[in-house]
Amino acid sequence: MKAKQALVRLLRGLLIVLVALGIPKAWHYVSDNKLANVKHGTDLYVYPDTTPGEVIAALDSCVARKGSLRRAFAEHKVDEFMKPGHYVVEAGQTSVYITRMLNNGWQTPVRLVIPGSRLKPQLAGRIAAQMMVDSASVLSALNDAELLGKYGFTPETAFALFMPDTYEIYWTESIDDIFARQEKAYESFWTADNKAKARKLGLSQMEVSVLASIVKGESRVPKDYARIAGVYLNRLRKGMKLQADPTIAYLLNYETWRILKKDLKIDSPYNTYMYQGLPPGPICVPDKAYLDAVLNPDTKDGYLFFCADPSFDGTHRFAKTYTEHLRNARAFQKALNNRGK
Repeated sequence: MKAKQALVRLLRGLLIVLVALGIPKAWHYVSDNKLANVKHGTDLYVYPDTTPGEVIAALDSCVARKGSLRRAFAEHKVDEFMKPGHYVVEAGQTSVYITRMLNNGWQTPVRLVIPGSRLKPQLAGRIAAQMMVDSASVLSALNDAELLGKYGFTPETAFALFMPDTYEIYWTESIDDIFARQEKAYESFWTADNKAKARKLGLSQMEVSVLASIVKGESRVPKDYARIAGVYLNRLRKGMKLQADPTIAYLLNYETWRILKKDLKIDSPYNTYMYQGLPPGPICVPDKAYLDAVLNPDTKDGYLFFCADPSFDGTHRFAKTYTEHLRNARAFQKALNNRGK
């Protein structure tokens, strides 16, 4: 009888110990797998060299139970399996869900804004600021003949590849992926209708991009785009030099818009005061509005000249004859002189 009672006491003690040990384990399971641990959402960027400790630190203010997150990271070996990427950590997520998201690379796309840049370093910097690529690598790619050749472009024509817009893309995508996305957008723009318009104008697709980039250099006022495109097309048809100031500004790296007589003597195929026809490549990244303006030019009035309006509202005055153009130019110069007083 005593032996039986002793056995019961032993079993009861073991049960108490097992329960005591099991309750914390059970709580840890529920805490890590079932209970929400994220108080408020945040964007998380994980680089190839980011450590789990750095991720936990980045989520410090977002989680309610830091111990739960550390436990889940250790149990699911985040240090071994975590993948780089842009992750959106949302309110209500559990610790284990976060580990699975990181280990499986469940990224959320970012919004990549392609700007209408004037210089390659500027374009490279803007892309790098939004993606996991560095600006030096992007700039190198913009001058890589072999890489650009895959998409039908050269370092000289690279600006034409880019179509300013906002794109959803994974943050970790490579430069090659970014270029491929731009090629797709470029091809989408060049519909059968747009190709037919270019042929009717006697322009190649690249020439449309080149002229659009010059129009962009001339104006930021949409109502003038088609008329300015028309002036340059009228000049091309008459065999006149374009004499486009933006092409000279391009040669000066856009460091000044004050074009001097000595600047017109720079010997370059981009100098439209020296050489006839279009320059060999775009002088900036042309937006779709400028491409559309070239494809739908206003040539009906036969304008051959234009200059800035003396009201300084960004618009232009157009002229058919050089004499009329000189009158407009003098009016603008007078307004400029008065403004400087």
